[in-house]
Amino acid sequence: MGSNKIIDLELQGAGSKLGLEIWCIENLRLVSVPQSSHGKFFSGSAYLILHTTLLKNGSLQHDIHYWLGNEANEVDSTLASDKALELDAALGSQSVQYKEVQGQETGKFLSYFKPCIIPVEGVYYSGVVQSKDPTYETRLLTCKGDRVVHVKEVAFSRSSLNHRDVFILDTASKIFHFSGCNSSIQERAKALEVVQYIKEYKHKGNCEVAAIEDGKFVGDAEVGEFWSYFGGYAPIPKDPPSTQEQPQSLAIKLFWISLQGKFTQSGSGRLKRSMLESNKCYMLDGDTQIFVWMGKTTHLTERKTSISAAEDFLRAQERPVNTHLAFLTEGSETAIFKSYFDDWPRTVAPKLYEEGRGKVAAMFKQTGYDVAELPDEDDKSYIDCNGTLKVWRVNNGKLSPVPVVEQRKLYSGDCYTVQYIYSSNGREERLFYIWLGNKSCTEDRDDAISLTSGIVDSTKGEPVLARIVENKEPSQFFLIFQTLIMFKGGMGSRYKSFITEKGIHDDTYDDKKTALFKIQGTNRDNMQAIQVDQVSRSLNSSFCYILKARGSIFTWLGNLSTTRDHDLLYGMLDLLNPTWQPILVREGSEPDVFWDALGGKTEYPKEKDIKPFIEDPHLFVCTFTKDTNDLKVKEIFNFTQDDLTTEDVLVLDSYSEIFVWIGHNSAVKSKQQALSIGLAFLKKDFLGECLSMDTPTYVVSEGHEPPFFTRFFEWDASKANMLGNSFERKLAILKGQSQKLEAPLRSSPNVFTKETNPNGFRRPSPTPNGFRRPSPTPNGSRKPSPAPNGLTRRQSLDSYPIKSKSDTFSSPDFNTTKNRRFSSPPVPRIIPSASSPDVRNADKTQSLPSKDSGSKYDGLNQSKVNLVNYPYERVKVNSKDPVPDLDITKREAYLTEEEFEEKFGMPKRAFYQQPRWKQNKMKMSLYLF
Repeated sequence: MGSNKIIDLELQGAGSKLGLEIWCIENLRLVSVPQSSHGKFFSGSAYLILHTTLLKNGSLQHDIHYWLGNEANEVDSTLASDKALELDAALGSQSVQYKEVQGQETGKFLSYFKPCIIPVEGVYYSGVVQSKDPTYETRLLTCKGDRVVHVKEVAFSRSSLNHRDVFILDTASKIFHFSGCNSSIQERAKALEVVQYIKEYKHKGNCEVAAIEDGKFVGDAEVGEFWSYFGGYAPIPKDPPSTQEQPQSLAIKLFWISLQGKFTQSGSGRLKRSMLESNKCYMLDGDTQIFVWMGKTTHLTERKTSISAAEDFLRAQERPVNTHLAFLTEGSETAIFKSYFDDWPRTVAPKLYEEGRGKVAAMFKQTGYDVAELPDEDDKSYIDCNGTLKVWRVNNGKLSPVPVVEQRKLYSGDCYTVQYIYSSNGREERLFYIWLGNKSCTEDRDDAISLTSGIVDSTKGEPVLARIVENKEPSQFFLIFQTLIMFKGGMGSRYKSFITEKGIHDDTYDDKKTALFKIQGTNRDNMQAIQVDQVSRSLNSSFCYILKARGSIFTWLGNLSTTRDHDLLYGMLDLLNPTWQPILVREGSEPDVFWDALGGKTEYPKEKDIKPFIEDPHLFVCTFTKDTNDLKVKEIFNFTQDDLTTEDVLVLDSYSEIFVWIGHNSAVKSKQQALSIGLAFLKKDFLGECLSMDTPTYVVSEGHEPPFFTRFFEWDASKANMLGNSFERKLAILKGQSQKLEAPLRSSPNVFTKETNPNGFRRPSPTPNGFRRPSPTPNGSRKPSPAPNGLTRRQSLDSYPIKSKSDTFSSPDFNTTKNRRFSSPPVPRIIPSASSPDVRNADKTQSLPSKDSGSKYDGLNQSKVNLVNYPYERVKVNSKDPVPDLDITKREAYLTEEEFEEKFGMPKRAFYQQPRWKQNKMKMSLYLF
């Protein structure tokens, strides 16, 4: 940017710590707002807000907002806008700026101050302590919104009440929650969060709460008490019919903004990226959202002129008050902005995952440790991987059980149903995968989804269902197989018929054919052999390969492969062909016979295989119209478990996989319909992530969330087990009666058989309150089964009991599954070097327990055991004076309570209640991880 303007002193150093930083305009200058006053906004003032987060790729993301109170003067408002631009410049001109108007704030802004902000009258003065009036002022508030709530104080009068909104009457001794009869359940539930907030912060927890329903007459004491504040009961007039016409969607327009603030239209409709020039500023009119795009070579004065012109444009056009205005610098465009352009580049910039891991490893080594293997979050198992596995192949519209000795073999031309039963919290849980081979036919794919969805819908216990496609398998899939070989070709009759009709050569693997296998995995309990085209371009220097050709076995070691890769190679060699003596070949010393078997030597990838970072997760609430296949989504920012409302369907997008979460009281009742929502989400690609349609898609039912889903939240299992709608649940929690709505502890799920379920795929009958009954507890004893063929895991031969016309799908009692010996996932090896202290015999009480899948642990209490406090400068990774004998896995625990809160912006107890991935992100930003 062509300006060397000095940055305001108050903004110097801004954005260097995570979380919120807030300033207010006071006497024409910026003053910092203390953390104790965050969330308290005065309607006569203008504020500048900076929110900083650490992305998983290691970079900081800054979002800038300037908030204008309804009574703020024009000078302060303009100054807040200018300071937002200065702050953006100080941060490298890579942030997005949002204009926030009191009462019309964006969802992202309100998510910083959950559950709400309640602006107060007056002007902010720094250093002035507000005197408390001894008399409590009774207030009437209205709450609008089912995801983020806008709270507004209205006149304390009966005429303020209506049937469409939710109101809160806040009195000295009691808070009344009044639900208009036309308000939604979600709005009522959201308003209860505001009630809880007022109770805790205004009444210090010392007041009663009453819920009043619109239309409920004075037969209840609390109803009578509520109406007494309005002079007695009287009917609320019927809401007048809405006279506001549905606004017509305007055509998208792009304007160039001159240095004098004049507009020249430069495009409309579907736009082209080439319309934007780096030395100019533009306004994109998206109807309900206005963007000002500022080229990277424009000056600060040009940008200020453009922003001022855009605000004047909105006033002149008399746009609705809820029209939002955002400012983008070239290079920081949002997904919504990019969606208006037909040809916006959709390439994902590579992020050096391995380079970042290498830096971390180097930091460990500086402290005296040799890191043999750093833990990889993607390869971590969140469930027990020693459960019971059962595999079926789709064959002519039926599911045929695959023999145990063949269950570790999948063919690219076929589709499979995989059922996995594992133990979690003392009960059995079921996980179903639909695996679609790349060369499988459409009929088999459709049958796989239909048949498996039917099985899952007829199974008690609400199993998790996942759709995965060959070469896009999630790590959890490989972990439950432990050993897997994927062959070319297929065994199904439809595949055989297809290649015969098309005259295609059948390349299904057999012992007589030349075959090349790529070896991958992390250890002997997680290794795969993938058959690839037997040509030299299939090789990659980062991997090891097995080539079977002309009566010989070659093992090829890439120059960039590791000793771990070599160990996997030898493990797979024993399974593919344990009798033949292999010929070891290192990259660069291949004999001619090796290249002859691959059709000659050609170029192949020789660079380090770089793994992309997994992006931060995003949560969306979805509305799906089945008739038109139209999917509408709305992102929920800074999401928590409370955003999973039982009336809704939500999609959690973690980039590498997506989860479709189905609430008990949502309109979606089948897993197949939920899968359709997931595929529609992938097709829309709302974040512009270049998501593949083959991205693994899970369907998760409320109350049966698996640990690999709950890891994205600070999870409270008791909330997941509650009955009732979202309003009833939150009211019970607020009144301390949550146990009355808790569902009985679920036991091991049973499957309907023909005898117990004569109508086939019928769901469990509901109880009188509309909820499914919990499954009965099985009482049969089980014995462990022997491991076939020397495999380290044991797999069940039992068939799935279900009513089916297929003779190949037998139906004995499935609950004769075998108990297994469960083990914990392997711990990364940190090997002390010769100069490092011997920590192997350290007091075990000093180690934080590994976080159980999806559960909390009291890391605060553990961190206090036998730990001496040290200053931050001595415990950080790059310390010049490091503390010897430090437990490098919990550097943050050595900080004092005061310094911890200064660095992290929260007390230790709050930190250790965060999901592990959030803890690690914060530690990374402070060089403590």
